[in-house]
Amino acid sequence: MHNIILKRNNKFINGTVNLTGSKSECNRALIIEALSKGKVRVENVSDAADAVLLAGILRENQDSRTKSQEVPAGNASPDNYEIENCRSEIVDIGPAGTAMRFLTAYYAIQEDEVILTGSKRMKERPIGILVDALRTLGANIDYEENDGYPPVKLKGGFKQQTNKISIKGNISSQYITALLLIAAQLPLGLDLHIEGELTSRPYVEMTLTMLETSGIKHAWKDNVITIANQEFTTTSLYVEPDWSAASYWYAIAALADEAELFLTGLTPYSLQGDSVITEIMANFGITSQFRDGGVHLKKENKPISRREFDLKECPDLAQTVIVVCAALNHEASFTGLETLKIKETDRILALQTELGKMGVKLIEKDEVYTLDCSDKFIPDSIFINTYHDHRMAMAFTPLALILPQMEFENGPVVDKSYPAFWNDLEKQGFEVVEKEA
Repeated sequence: MHNIILKRNNKFINGTVNLTGSKSECNRALIIEALSKGKVRVENVSDAADAVLLAGILRENQDSRTKSQEVPAGNASPDNYEIENCRSEIVDIGPAGTAMRFLTAYYAIQEDEVILTGSKRMKERPIGILVDALRTLGANIDYEENDGYPPVKLKGGFKQQTNKISIKGNISSQYITALLLIAAQLPLGLDLHIEGELTSRPYVEMTLTMLETSGIKHAWKDNVITIANQEFTTTSLYVEPDWSAASYWYAIAALADEAELFLTGLTPYSLQGDSVITEIMANFGITSQFRDGGVHLKKENKPISRREFDLKECPDLAQTVIVVCAALNHEASFTGLETLKIKETDRILALQTELGKMGVKLIEKDEVYTLDCSDKFIPDSIFINTYHDHRMAMAFTPLALILPQMEFENGPVVDKSYPAFWNDLEKQGFEVVEKEA
């Protein structure tokens, strides 16, 4: 593990950036591919560490299932063979939260007995809402350590008891997506009732659109999503470049004196909710023109008037937008951040701690968060703790345009979603130096 020393000797940005495939799209596509038993193929698989890990787990699962169907060779005892293949397989997903939620639902309807575990932080991230829903449907799931948290043992033998499930809309959309992904494989299908306001709606819409492309029809009336038992069709799913990754370049442009950037592969018709970054950053003078097979960003100096940002449909942009506002002394307020406390880290507390290193306060009152920049100062150097959270590292990076020197703990943390991030910064004129931690 190494830290990253980051500097920038001017505030002028000009260049081209090639972004990796979307982690959010890719993880959904990989589960769909596995459930379709080869009918659906994924194109442009992301090189994000989470996606690579999930692809490997699903590939190994398919390989092991193929082997278990083969007749034992030589003098192997069929009885011993069956015992060997009934042992619980341990699947360690490390810090990959999306993989934990999606695989919990995926393995719940398989015959394999699997113990699904992860990193220390993963064991602190709740999964009880999803497990309760799957148990209600008919899944056999036990907790291995603490109730409501990973690791979980999925014991196979799924027998559907009902097709009606209710789940709160203000929890992680990954719980809802996990259930929707397996819905068409359930003998009785699924009627998913969403209670209250739906947080991160674009992520649910992304899931349904990708299922639709794969032949899975749905109905969404009022607060109920219905998917009948049905088969996938033969098709391919193309993974778009990652708009979440693009957001960091928008932030860099916003803090530059002059900026012209070309981000390849992005379109204005994305499935990704984080494409709303084009509208958000327009408030900071960043224009977006889609042409030449990507988006051209340009910085135009203009006063910032917007003071309130509702981020409930794009929570992964929260750190980026809040840091930009802090850097520009723009004392805005933010809502829709409820899910940030159960991410890779408690992102609210992490933001408050790291912004505090330059005198900025993020104050919470009745789920509204407001920036106070009255005591802000510019330190000669700042050390950013990343809390094993890729977005903490990347969201704070644009501050290199206003701070003389920055040091980031655990540089490789960005591999989770954007492995080429530090290299791309270097190509755009940032000074990036690795330092042994």
